[in-house]
Amino acid sequence: MWAFLKAVWIIFWAAFLTLILFLPIVVAALVGRRGDAAFRGTQVYAWILLHLIGVTLKVRGREHIQPGQRYVILSNHASYLDPPALVLSLGLQYRWVIKKELRRIPLFGLALETSRNLFIDRARGSDALNSIKRGVAQLPDGTGVLLFPEGTRSPDGTLLPFKRGGFVIAQDGGLPVLPVTIRGSHYCLPKGRAAFRSGCIEVIIHPPVASAGKTQAELMDQVREAIASGLEG
Repeated sequence: MWAFLKAVWIIFWAAFLTLILFLPIVVAALVGRRGDAAFRGTQVYAWILLHLIGVTLKVRGREHIQPGQRYVILSNHASYLDPPALVLSLGLQYRWVIKKELRRIPLFGLALETSRNLFIDRARGSDALNSIKRGVAQLPDGTGVLLFPEGTRSPDGTLLPFKRGGFVIAQDGGLPVLPVTIRGSHYCLPKGRAAFRSGCIEVIIHPPVASAGKTQAELMDQVREAIASGLEG
């Protein structure tokens, strides 16, 4: 019964915050040329949601981020709480590369689209990837792009195999990769459950990895090793 009430609680507040913040975020996205104000609106959403369910954040490694630098940000993914944790922790502007199915969610999908996030149709393969690369090139200066290289949430918190899309984007654009590790989100809200647990989510920002001068396999191995190191211990 308690788990059911927790599930209802988080679903209610997620829907309520979407309704309340939808219009301000969309207006900010349509009025602002860069989309920065809309991004800050998502930070408000994330801050309220995490506080309502009793999640605190701990951030390490923010000194590795160079202001004004555009990164391809790659993070592990084990929970629906990962996006709000990242929005609040990184301290830089970025846009998401997200599956096109999220565009269909009422209000939420429109807010994502008007905020200049990039949608990918994974069924289209290389055509979809080329579309994303063009979208990244059109982002404002200093605005990065964030992907989950595993492609889906891990069911047990361990790293799944990486997909190559984020690495292709980095090497094609000559952009450094910023590896990020999220710890604790699987404990607070694991895949397949709606009942949350209060706790601490730690976000570890690793030193950037240059994409130039490496094979794709070398870049993937180096980034994966960095992300995995944050899960150890």
